[in-house]
This record gives sequence, structure tokens and C-alpha cells, in this order.
Amino acid sequence: MNEWELLERIRDGYQTVLGKKLTGMYVHGSIAFGCFRWDSSDIDFLAVVEEKLTQQEKERLISILLELDEHAPPKGFEMSVVERAACMPFADPTPYELHYSNAHRGSYRRDLAGTCRTLQGFDPDLAAHMTVTAHVGIVLCGEPVERVFAPVPPECYLRSIWQDVRCAAEDIARDPVYHTLNLCRTLAYVQEGKVLSKQQGGEWGMAHLNGHEAVIAQALEAYQSSAPAPCGKELDGLVKAVLGRICASKIFLEAGLQNN
Repeated sequence: MNEWELLERIRDGYQTVLGKKLTGMYVHGSIAFGCFRWDSSDIDFLAVVEEKLTQQEKERLISILLELDEHAPPKGFEMSVVERAACMPFADPTPYELHYSNAHRGSYRRDLAGTCRTLQGFDPDLAAHMTVTAHVGIVLCGEPVERVFAPVPPECYLRSIWQDVRCAAEDIARDPVYHTLNLCRTLAYVQEGKVLSKQQGGEWGMAHLNGHEAVIAQALEAYQSSAPAPCGKELDGLVKAVLGRICASKIFLEAGLQNN
């Protein structure tokens, strides 16, 4: 199965489980941006519901993903179920009813009922997921995006994506491609208000970060293929330059964020 066949299987299963409770299902992330790669991307989607899930519904929804896991890409699925009331108007912090990713797969396999019961709360990542959905999201089923998702305040989106880059100075050597491209797309947002994929962020960085083109180009090539990732002092220079610009931006200061 490819990514769309998997999504169709999931959609059909979720519609069966939830019926009229399901407001809609929305694909975001690399698939929505058009830069999905089987070897390096996950399958991202949101399910929006009209009311809270029952324990039985939670277990059945997760079971659908576990059953399809052997056919999924290496990074698997990333799914959140949220109530419509948290999307329109946007709730900050954003609560979720249910969440699944590879990080929680083992816990669900060991104790499906217990994990479904305890894995709920608030997720700062949802501000980014909902922003991307509003910009490029694809409707798998249900109501149009604009009738379900209110605009996310810019400071909420920035707080969400800032979490991905705030420790880039310490972490970039461990995952240079991820951090290089995320730094670029975060800077594109604070400077121009652009909501971009990692690939688009790298392409934006190539055009706007003079002196850092070589390291960004290498990160893009590695992201798109099996080419070697960048390394060395060029990465440190990129981090210093980009974080400096992000932290000096008006929106960063107005959001009350800190570089620590």
C-alpha cells in the first residue's frame, strides 16, 4: 500500500467507528505540502470530532493504526483526535482526545486500554498542525477546512515551531538535516509570515541566507535522497546566524519567547 491507500483504509475505519460523531479528517505535513518521501516522512493527519470519545472508540481507532503499522513508512503515522470546539475558535493550549505516533506505539501494544485512558491532555504541536492544515490541508472526509479550523494566532504558531529549533545549537550535529531545514522555515515565518515545509524552508534559505547556501544545499540533497548530511563548522555558523535573526524578530519578542 502507498500513503494514499493507507489513508483511505484509515478513513474508512474511522468513519465506521465514529459515524456522525466524526466532523472530518484532514491530512497535513509533508503529504499536504507535496514533498512526502516514504523513507523519511510520516503520515500526518487530524481527526476532528463533535464530542468526546468513549474508551471503546479510542481503542478501536488506535487498533486500526496498529493493524496497518506493518504497511506504514518507517516513521509511521502521526495522528491526533481533537474536538471541534478546540478548533473553532482555536483553543490555546490545545487539548486533544487521542494521539498516536511511533513514540507511543510500544505503549499501545503493551497496554492498549491503559494508554488510551491516560494519553490525553494538551499538545503545543497542535498549533503548528492546525496552521499547516489551514494553509495546505487536504480533506479526507467531512467538512471543509475553513468551516472547522479558525486561524491560529501567529504567536501560538511561532511558540509551537520554536520548540523544534530552540535547542538547535546543541542538537544540530545529531540531526543536521532536520535542524537545518527547520531553522530555515522558522526564519521564513518570522521574517515573511510564510508557512513552509522543511523542503520549502530549505529552498527559501538558499535564496535568503547569503553565505550559507552550501550547507543548506547539502541538507536539501540529503533530505531528498541518500546523499551525505552536512557537518562541520558551517552548521555552527548557520545556527548562530539564523537563531540570532529569529530571536531579534518583532514577533519573537512579542510572543514572550526566550533563547535559553
